[in-house]
Amino acid sequence: MKKPTVLILCTGNSCRSQMAEGILREAAGDLLEVHSAGSSPAGFVHPHAVAVMREIGIDISGQTSKSLEAFLNREVTTVITVCGNADRACPMFPGQVNRHHWGFDDPARAGGTGEEVLEAFREVRDEMRRVFEAYAAGFREGRAQ
Repeated sequence: MKKPTVLILCTGNSCRSQMAEGILREAAGDLLEVHSAGSSPAGFVHPHAVAVMREIGIDISGQTSKSLEAFLNREVTTVITVCGNADRACPMFPGQVNRHHWGFDDPARAGGTGEEVLEAFREVRDEMRRVFEAYAAGFREGRAQ
């Protein structure tokens, strides 16, 4: 049986959607196929996102920033937007059954010292971890879509 595909969308696909992809992939194990994309991809994965994910044992250094257009002809079961711009720009995908919007602050816009910026990334990561681990647990128990 084919695993359901979850696509996580953000505008730039450089930090929030990349972190969410890593967290959900880790939490869902082999139950879901998880990808991320952006409506206007930045073309890179933010180094702070890679660093704070490494702190919790999740390696996203091999992920790439890509356009949502790469998925328009693929069957996607669930689309999750993690920023308001992506939520407004989100098209329908073939096979899409579910759509969720869980907005998170953009840590790439944080100001301050290097440590303050890293702390902003950690806060978003931790919030995402709570949300996406709960989603994976609900999926595992048959309560999430």
